[in-house]
Amino acid sequence: MKNEIIERLKKEFRDNVDFIIKPIKVSFRQIIYVVYLESVTGSDKVNDYILKNITLLNALPKKKLKDLESLIPAPHTVILQNPDDIEFYITNGFTIVIRGSEMLALETKADITRGIPEPTTEQAVFGPKDAFTENIQINLGLLKRRIKSKSLKAKNIVLGRKTNTTINLLYFEDIAEEELVLHVEEELKKIDVDGIIDSGNITEYLSSENNTHFPTVIKTERPDTASRALLEGKLLILVDTSPFALILPGFFADFLNPVSDNYKKSNNINFLKILRLCCFFLTILAPAIYIALINYNPETIPTSLLINFSTQRDNVPFPAIVEALMMLVIYEILRESDVRFPNSYGSAISILGALILGEAAVNAGFVSPIMIIVIAFTFITSLIFTEQEIVNAARHFRLIFLFAAALYGIYGIVLAFFYFIIHVTELKTLGKPYFYPISPFDKVYFMKGLLKTDIRKDTKRSKMLTDKNFTKQRSNES
Repeated sequence: MKNEIIERLKKEFRDNVDFIIKPIKVSFRQIIYVVYLESVTGSDKVNDYILKNITLLNALPKKKLKDLESLIPAPHTVILQNPDDIEFYITNGFTIVIRGSEMLALETKADITRGIPEPTTEQAVFGPKDAFTENIQINLGLLKRRIKSKSLKAKNIVLGRKTNTTINLLYFEDIAEEELVLHVEEELKKIDVDGIIDSGNITEYLSSENNTHFPTVIKTERPDTASRALLEGKLLILVDTSPFALILPGFFADFLNPVSDNYKKSNNINFLKILRLCCFFLTILAPAIYIALINYNPETIPTSLLINFSTQRDNVPFPAIVEALMMLVIYEILRESDVRFPNSYGSAISILGALILGEAAVNAGFVSPIMIIVIAFTFITSLIFTEQEIVNAARHFRLIFLFAAALYGIYGIVLAFFYFIIHVTELKTLGKPYFYPISPFDKVYFMKGLLKTDIRKDTKRSKMLTDKNFTKQRSNES
């Protein structure tokens, strides 16, 4: 007698070499089917949990398949009521035991994940050396290892019509704003797409409220960074198969400072924080300032230096703006090649290319030596930022300032700067101002983001991130 569920599965999973159906005859008139995908299921677990214990069914008084749930030592068992649920469980590493119309799913996932690695994009001399991996359960464990509190909640959401990717939304129930949690959960459930392969796919949907080059969602591979964000009242999204977690909301100040700042004394690190902020503005302003001074305001340059600049540009057939654009494009190509090449020789090739191209361009009379210096300085100041989206945003505004300077000189730079301020101050990240804590100004978060206060004085959470439980620690000041 044919089993309708088995016949349906054979049809749905046809042409899948890893699809296994194992019939087991437990009595003269009774057959139990064990169904699993060999690629995502551990064969030893199937044997230990199920095949060795399937004969226990004959010893049970009522001989119901659900009675095996208490006898089989599987970590997770689910009684299925609808055959439509089989696809979800079988593709997630479960083995399905079928007898007649009864269905029992038992967790037998294969161990196909790598070990816990060290951070590669957010390296720090001091601090923990573990990083997220592609297994969402391991990532959740790395967080739970640091945060041992029942108020840390994790909501489970499945996205992707084809991929059925597991998403975890984490937050502190007694810290995070309930309205923000509901808003993010609603935005995630609105995502209706065939596949979610990486956390980067989620970022694009959560950033849809802004038409900007600036990143509004923080990506991190470090569990310690994620834990700190949760304790401040932010939300965290873990995506199965992705080694990067998403922290939101993300403000402009969050992208300027690396995680290593958390493990250094505030007196030593504040100079570097101010330096990074200066470098951000220098990397977008340096070429524009040079163009404005050469073309419109040469009187501001000392006479001896101006004569030197003029001498260097005598044999250059292009205007300064064309020089700058050519060199910016060349350096962007070198930066992209550095990213694409393997680590073993990528940097060496980009450095060699910059030296050869720069020297050859000067000797050929295409650009002046001072332009090489200005563009090199521009890219050096951008190298201190590890977040690629911040570098992309800087590139966008660098071109805006450059064209404004070519058209109107210093006046154009001032106009472009006003545009920059208006743009960043009107941006929102999950309904909150992106340029916070500068606009609106908040001393509490300002001393966490753009500066670093003494840890003994860091006693409060920002009111922008929580509407309850503002106190983190009692003041130790005497």
